[in-house]
Amino acid sequence: MTDDPSTAAPPRVRDPEALARRHGAAGLRLVGAGLQTGDPLADAAAAELADRGWAGPARAALAAGLRDGLAALTDPPPAVAALLADSEAAVAAADPALLDRGDLASMTVDPFWSRMGFALGSLVHTYSSPAIARVLTGTGRLTGDAARRLAETGLWRANAIVPGGLRRGAPGYTDSVHVRLMHARVRASARRRGWDTARWGVPVNQVDLARTWLDFTVVPFRALERVGIVLTPDEERGLYRYWHTVAALMGLDPRLYAEAADHASAGALLDLVESANDAPDDSARALVHALIEALAGGRLGSVLGLEAPAARRMLHALTRLLQGDTAADALGLAAEDIGPFAPLLAVSNARVRELERATPESWERALAGYTAYRRTEFAHLETAEYRAAAAGADTGG
Repeated sequence: MTDDPSTAAPPRVRDPEALARRHGAAGLRLVGAGLQTGDPLADAAAAELADRGWAGPARAALAAGLRDGLAALTDPPPAVAALLADSEAAVAAADPALLDRGDLASMTVDPFWSRMGFALGSLVHTYSSPAIARVLTGTGRLTGDAARRLAETGLWRANAIVPGGLRRGAPGYTDSVHVRLMHARVRASARRRGWDTARWGVPVNQVDLARTWLDFTVVPFRALERVGIVLTPDEERGLYRYWHTVAALMGLDPRLYAEAADHASAGALLDLVESANDAPDDSARALVHALIEALAGGRLGSVLGLEAPAARRMLHALTRLLQGDTAADALGLAAEDIGPFAPLLAVSNARVRELERATPESWERALAGYTAYRRTEFAHLETAEYRAAAAGADTGG
């Protein structure tokens, strides 16, 4: 990603002067460059796989390299080899003990609130970006298959956060590279459909990737603080150290995440990338409402003993609680009130977390239970679209 000081502020930057005041001229240049940059390594690998036939030797080399490592391959295709080398370097740069522990901060959130933080915190925020929403709705499938996309994203996240999940050959490692290749295919498809790069930047660009990365770190955890789920300073630092490896595997430029070490510094990065986002548009609202409908009509309502209309009202109320009234209004969510339940939930969550951490033995028992749950949370999925995309299937991207 080049950092050209002469580059004019792109149209997506709403107020370049305000951005420069808060983040300096370097911040403005970083956003401008990021909007015009995709992921050259993944784009080259996806093009090479397409040129050589997705079902041919190049695809076999990719699968073997992800499983056994680049060194096990003989004369691999050059772009696939470069992608594998970059992925292995991301893991090699990480603390092995950290990879073996997994993302403890994410794993040890109560399953119900983990799902709510992921769906109503992370994904609602992701979908609220008009540029990201336009890319996703352009595939023609997300609003109509919201439940499956929700589960597939959850599968990738669960595989990525468990102990050893990012080790070479592990499901989280392989899935992250598959997602990276799927993004490359979506970029190519959007360009073929006449994507307006001058207005929106490159599809799935570095700024949008950084925003999505923040949607799995600072965004859900700040949302969960509203219901009493608060990380310790050590847990915060561990969260970002772990997700630095995820960022590298996803092809994110280090300049956009290297300084994000806790919620405060990640919040500053979020402020920077949000300067390139407008208020939610119709595409964003359609995605968010499809997500809530998928949750209301799925297993959540039956688990809670709620019919779909009641589950929908609860989800609107929870989204409003986690995102705030301004964001909820912009997304066209009903003005449902979580009312007297929110303080009770907050106290309960804080007390449970305190008891789990009371002794080393209680913490080990809690951690073992959370780990087992994460490993089976999405076991019902036989496959995922990002895996099919890496195999060359037509996924709409």
